Amino acid sequence: MKIMIAYDGSRNARLALAQTITMFRDLKPQITLVAVAENPRDITSGNEDFFQEEVDELKQHLAEAMDVCEKEQIAAETMMLEGDARKMLLFAAEKKIRPDMLVIARHSHEPDGGFIARSLTYFVDELDYMTFGSVSSFLARRVQCPLLILPSL
Repeated sequence: MKIMIAYDGSRNARLALAQTITMFRDLKPQITLVAVAENPRDITSGNEDFFQEEVDELKQHLAEAMDVCEKEQIAAETMMLEGDARKMLLFAAEKKIRPDMLVIARHSHEPDGGFIARSLTYFVDELDYMTFGSVSSFLARRVQCPLLILPSL
């Protein structure tokens, strides 16, 4: 069974990986962990530096997730993409990986971090939902394979 997991290294993504391994271990899944680095809107050196930091951080998260899979004796690979997360995850599912199932973690209402991080996350989530809808709802409306949206714990 080919399973694609949208993976950003967040607490919820780590939980989604663990839950996926627990639920599907007996089916001997082939997991592909897909991370998406958002492109900066303009090409200033500050944004380029910020983007490179994001890419490096995502690579580290993917390496840590691969270690988890190896310890659990689960076949896995990674894929790093750049662009709009919603569109790139859809592209990966339909054109690159063609999984039997796509797994995504729903973002929690209580993100990692303090008051400022929670406030900013709430604002960005509300703006994103009003403008585009969340990543999970975008994929639920468009992806052609089964989609498992795991709630945050």
